[in-house]
Amino acid sequence: MKVVNDFKDYQILDMASGEKLEKWGDITLIRPDPQIIWDYKGTDLWNNYDAKYTRSNTGGGAWTTKKNIPSSWTINYHDLKFNLKLMGFKHTGLFPEQAYNWNIIREAIKKSSRPLKVLNLFAYTGAASIAALSAGASVVHVDSSRGMVDWAKENVKLNNLEDKPIRFLVDDVRKFVKREIRRGNKYDIIIMDPPSFGRGNKNEVWSIESDLNDLIKDTSELLSENPVLFIINSYTTGLSKTVLENLLYLYISKKHDGIISSDELGLPMFNQKLILPCGIYARWEQK
Repeated sequence: MKVVNDFKDYQILDMASGEKLEKWGDITLIRPDPQIIWDYKGTDLWNNYDAKYTRSNTGGGAWTTKKNIPSSWTINYHDLKFNLKLMGFKHTGLFPEQAYNWNIIREAIKKSSRPLKVLNLFAYTGAASIAALSAGASVVHVDSSRGMVDWAKENVKLNNLEDKPIRFLVDDVRKFVKREIRRGNKYDIIIMDPPSFGRGNKNEVWSIESDLNDLIKDTSELLSENPVLFIINSYTTGLSKTVLENLLYLYISKKHDGIISSDELGLPMFNQKLILPCGIYARWEQK
C-alpha cells in the first residue's frame, strides 16, 4: 500500500464505527466510511467537530454543523493549494490520498526533456490538473459536471496558474475521447478517475463494469508515439487492481514498452498504526 504521510493540512484524528474524525486545515469533520468496520475509539475528541455528515436510511444524507463554516476554505499540500467546500454526499472536493499520484505526475513531467501534453479525464475539481500544470505541462481537463469544472478553474486561479496552458471542457468523457481520436490529437500523459456510476451533462449513463474496457481501449489511441504515463484510479468496491493492470497490459503495453504497477492507496491515522484504505490505482509508465 502507498500511504500518504506528508499531507500536513490533512489528518485523520480517529476512525471507528463507520466514521472518520478528520482535520482539514482548521476545520474538523466527521464523515462516513464503509471501510471502518471496527468500533474502537482511540480519542475523546469526537464531540469537537465543526460539521458532520450523516447518511439517511432512505439514501443521500445531510451535513449538520456546530459552528459557522465558510462556504469554502483553503488547504495546502506542499506548494499546491485547494479550495474545499461541504458538498452533497459527504465530499469536500479533494481526495488527499491522491497526493501520491500528484507526486508521480509532477516528477515525470519535471524529468522530461520535452514539453508534455496531459489529458485528465473525469477530472473533478482539478487536483491532478494543477499538479501537472505546476510542473510545466499543458493540460486538457475534462469532466461532465459544469460545477466541478468551475471549481477546478477556482483552484487553478488559487495557484496563480491561470496564465498556463490549460483547456477546460464540460463533456461526456467517452464522446470526447472518440472526437479526439478523429481529430488525431495525442497526449504524453493520460490520467483517469472514473466513478462507479455516473451521468453525463446530457444524461449519458456511465457504469465502470460495462464501460471501462472500451474507454481504455479508445483512450490508448490518444497516446503519443513516446508516452510517459497512463494512470487509472478507482474507488469501486470489488474491482481488483489486477483488473486494472490487465486492462493496461492489453491496451497499453502491447503498443508501448513500459512498466505496469498497481497498489492500494491509504491515509494514516494520527499517532496510531492504523491505515485507512482509500481505493486503488494502476499505472503504466515509460521505462
